[in-house]
Amino acid sequence: MIQKQQHSLLNKAEEACDLLRGHLKQDHVVRIISHNDADGISAAGVMCNAIANEDGKFHVTIIPRLKDEIISKFFKEKYKLFIFCDMGSANLKSISRLKGDVIIADHHQTNLDARPADNIVHVNPHLYGLDGTKDVSASGVSYLTVRPMGYKNLSGLAIVGAFGDMQYKNGFTSVNQMILNDGVESNNIEVRDDLKIAYKSKEPLYKALSYTINPVIKNVSGDEEGSVNFLEKIGISYGIKFDELSNEEKDILKNELVKINPEIFSSVYSVPSEIPELRNLEDYSNILDACGKNKKQGIGLSICIGDRKDSIKEAQDLVKTYRDDIVYGIEWIKKEGSVVQEYIQYIYAEEKRKKRIMGTLSSIGLDLEILDPEKPVLAMSRMDNIIKVSGRTTTKMTEKGVNLGYALENASKSFNGSGGGHNIAAGAVIPYREMDNFLNLVDEIVRTQLKAN
Repeated sequence: MIQKQQHSLLNKAEEACDLLRGHLKQDHVVRIISHNDADGISAAGVMCNAIANEDGKFHVTIIPRLKDEIISKFFKEKYKLFIFCDMGSANLKSISRLKGDVIIADHHQTNLDARPADNIVHVNPHLYGLDGTKDVSASGVSYLTVRPMGYKNLSGLAIVGAFGDMQYKNGFTSVNQMILNDGVESNNIEVRDDLKIAYKSKEPLYKALSYTINPVIKNVSGDEEGSVNFLEKIGISYGIKFDELSNEEKDILKNELVKINPEIFSSVYSVPSEIPELRNLEDYSNILDACGKNKKQGIGLSICIGDRKDSIKEAQDLVKTYRDDIVYGIEWIKKEGSVVQEYIQYIYAEEKRKKRIMGTLSSIGLDLEILDPEKPVLAMSRMDNIIKVSGRTTTKMTEKGVNLGYALENASKSFNGSGGGHNIAAGAVIPYREMDNFLNLVDEIVRTQLKAN
């Protein structure tokens, strides 16, 4: 059954590829619009690289969200082909009014009954019974769209996006595994087992462990003091780097970390031909994520399409700021906790340093169980007169019936906002004055979802 679903998705992606090829043959400039997170930047990067390899031209815009008023601006543009990456599935009606052809390469939940207009080729795993939360990311859908062109070297960038959307939690499956196989079989991607400690060659060990959030290490991730205590307890100097440890000390460290979280020693994915800073695909993803979070998505896209010399240094500085913000944020939620309602909980911030990492903080808080994993978290950030909402929950709660994508979409629409996403992670934008009413409605929707299951 799964193979049949994948085959149907591949057929639709090939239809999109044929449309793209047709426009490239006519020397049309391709208009690309994509999301500003690591997955969206990777997805745009995959498209841009494939088009460039075909000697084609493109014009890219990276945006935080796709609203009808933004789409209306594209109505004035005279491009013959528009490609929406990591967005568009919730905007079929508005997008159908564009004057050119359209490819939507997305993985978010969509209305399965909505029939796209004749000018749209809609490539989305949900249309074929696949799960866009774990089976394939937007960069993966973009890769499938250009896969018939034969550029398997772009499989690594597709996996970067999957890391960005945290699709690796229990290993890669389904379409992601197929993309990974493309990379391995073409000698572009290398897989080996290793300790997944962040920045272990660059930072003192206690800092590297405190920066490690994927996977989390309980009482260590985001906690430098906890990291020092852990290392002292197992008899390892906290001030030296991992590479300076003896083989015996490395074994001790590995064994003790695996006791806390077995996922800390698992598969590491790399592209040997990449520059050192981007060789590890998870590190690559973190760099793009930091670019997006700091509104420097242009730097991230430049890195994806080959401008490494000037962009990589600035991007690494952004990563340093981002990881320090994460540690700061974890300390904050440890101290303050969340505001708990009957079926959900929320955290709220107006401080700039916190606002750009709220969604990530929610995920880490649930993983570390600083926040109650039995209740979905809404991270609320005030931006003048609006509230940006990032919702996160656990796989366990989605199995109980929680679907944050639908909850945030329906609740936000009730207050002239917008929202949507996945069952496990979603977002919304609402008026600030409606924040309390919105929270109460989401609480009620989640209650209904749980009772229905």
